Amino acid sequence: MHIDVTGHHCEVTTAMRDYVNEKIGRLSHHFDHVINTHVILEVEKQTQKAEATVQVSGGTLFASASDENMYSAIDALTDKLDRQIIKHKQKLQNHRGKSAPNPTED
Repeated sequence: MHIDVTGHHCEVTTAMRDYVNEKIGRLSHHFDHVINTHVILEVEKQTQKAEATVQVSGGTLFASASDENMYSAIDALTDKLDRQIIKHKQKLQNHRGKSAPNPTED
């Protein structure tokens, strides 16, 4: 999985980059087919914002989170992405597992 971290109106420190890599890396525990992740860390006045676009097999997921603390925003972002990935995985499993309806026997 490739993780790309960029900053908008802020400098991405190595500590932030390592924290994002650690948190986003955990997403692969639920779903192995995460291809690419692009994370944008942004500062807007007093609000810290984290956005991520995750490319998975079968689609693209997007989430954003805002908080007063950048690390809290990253935590909220990974929680949102985690829920989306689990839901995406369940959808894939449900569609694959469907079979033709059995004819009713009278």
